[in-house]
Amino acid sequence: MHVVRTSFQPIRRTYRVRVCVARGIHSAPSLTSYNLKYADKLQRKAQEKGLDLHELKSRAHEEARLKQKEETASLLASSKKSASELPRSQTRDNSPPATRTSRNARKDSSPVKPLSSILNIEKFMATPHTPSQISALWTAYHASRSKGTGRGYICASLPVETYNAMTRVAKRYPVFVVPVPRESAPDPSAPESSETAHEFFFLQWNFHPAPPAPSVTEPDPFEPPPAGSSFLQEPSTILFTPLQEYKLRTSFATPYLVLTFYTDLSESHGIVLLRGEITPSTAAVQHGQENLERFLLNQVDAQLLAMGLQKFYLWGEGRVGDHDLTAETLLRQFHEQPEKFSWQDLLELSKVVA
Repeated sequence: MHVVRTSFQPIRRTYRVRVCVARGIHSAPSLTSYNLKYADKLQRKAQEKGLDLHELKSRAHEEARLKQKEETASLLASSKKSASELPRSQTRDNSPPATRTSRNARKDSSPVKPLSSILNIEKFMATPHTPSQISALWTAYHASRSKGTGRGYICASLPVETYNAMTRVAKRYPVFVVPVPRESAPDPSAPESSETAHEFFFLQWNFHPAPPAPSVTEPDPFEPPPAGSSFLQEPSTILFTPLQEYKLRTSFATPYLVLTFYTDLSESHGIVLLRGEITPSTAAVQHGQENLERFLLNQVDAQLLAMGLQKFYLWGEGRVGDHDLTAETLLRQFHEQPEKFSWQDLLELSKVVA
């Protein structure tokens, strides 16, 4: 059974990765052994261009920097264009059809699958349940999916204050990119390289109409809400798509992972429930006598993307090295100063150290 996170605590660095190559974006010189291994090839290339080795590297780094600057500006422009072409609450629904009765259906225009089609909300309201009990039930439910393997889903619960802090940032900066490590062999044609590459995923927040406040009994849709009743927080979805696919297809790109924040219990229990759905692949894998569904992402990658979302939208994480390199700084630069945004700094901050 795959582990399913039951809390949404601040990120702690828990594993170590080596960083260099990231979809054609090379790191700063760091591997002396690599330079020695390919010294002859680098020297010949420098001679062909009439440069010394230092000048060759300097030109390569400057060309890479300009290319990154252009790519960031182009990505922002395409995301703004696609956002203007879509309704505010449009999102992709990868979840299976609801199995409960029609009385659980949302009566508003939200595309989000209602929480009442997953959990028995009326029972939660009729009998006392603590936030930790609800979190445990939420985890157990998702662990039982996919024939008891939990494959294709991740989940978490978080305090409503944490969710509010993240959404305040997300409404200002609704798109970003998150790297996921990928194993690959060194590229002899690159001046600097390592065994670990990264694939970038483009993320986009969408906000939807708030759900009706939960109650013990089904509310009468023809009755106005009682005086003094408060409104719940807006739920949200976050779509994760490989950056290369997004650049090719923009708003028509297939999301590999959809995160949904449910705010139904934010007022009554002070928690927000997170559900992550990994998009199924068209192929299946044989496991014994059964065909198991395949997915576009594995569980670990989905967890890394969810952790990356928290890292860059829950501000307050500290410093890297001797300079102030925070998630807040990178997110601001990506939107407000794309000419200063560094893809290498993004990789550096995304390292998770044991």
